[in-house]
Amino acid sequence: MKIALLGYGRMGKEIEKIALSRGHEIVIRKDVDDIIDINLADVAIDFSVPSSAFNNISNCINNKVPVISGTTGWLDKYEEAVALCKEKNSAFIYASNYSLGVNIFFELNKQLAKMMRSLEDYDISMEEIHHTKKLDAPSGTAITLAEGVIENSSKNNWKLGDEASKGNIPIVAKRIPDVPGTHTVWYDSQVDAIEIKHTAHSRKGFALGALVAAEWIVGKKGVFSMKDVLNIH
Repeated sequence: MKIALLGYGRMGKEIEKIALSRGHEIVIRKDVDDIIDINLADVAIDFSVPSSAFNNISNCINNKVPVISGTTGWLDKYEEAVALCKEKNSAFIYASNYSLGVNIFFELNKQLAKMMRSLEDYDISMEEIHHTKKLDAPSGTAITLAEGVIENSSKNNWKLGDEASKGNIPIVAKRIPDVPGTHTVWYDSQVDAIEIKHTAHSRKGFALGALVAAEWIVGKKGVFSMKDVLNIH
């Protein structure tokens, strides 16, 4: 499989290592302003920056090159990307986190939210910890977790910070050197607490998941998610 890496930072380099070990070829390594011929690739993997992500994705879709994006901070244009993908009959996956374990964690989070929905004595809060070079806060993964709770509870929004308010899920974001990613969801009452937590040990899990998604999407048409890749329904 010929792969275009759109964004050649730490994640791009980690994906490259795993891709080569699985017998794939990297045909494009794109930094922010590079001009490329995306048609050289069978599939593209975008881990760029928010200001470049939509243009990268649109270029792939317009050329019918399947594209996997893990860049966060550009989602105000997500629906535009979805509409373009459908119009061009191309293939596209966006995920806030490609770790296979995190995507199982997303589903666990939703199921717990359903079970806790009627238990009003419990206050919910979240915490995410990442390395100091992470640009956005809260993380896309934390937002996905919050949205999973909102879909399955009486909560209607999330809020950055530790101040709890009715209807909102407070999310504390911490930046500590060399932390790949830790996400915790708490339900706390006067009598007890329930906690679910995912801890990434390295970036390899994110890179492997993105590559698995790229392998899966080749030859397909449509807008997909990691639930499709992992057959979680």
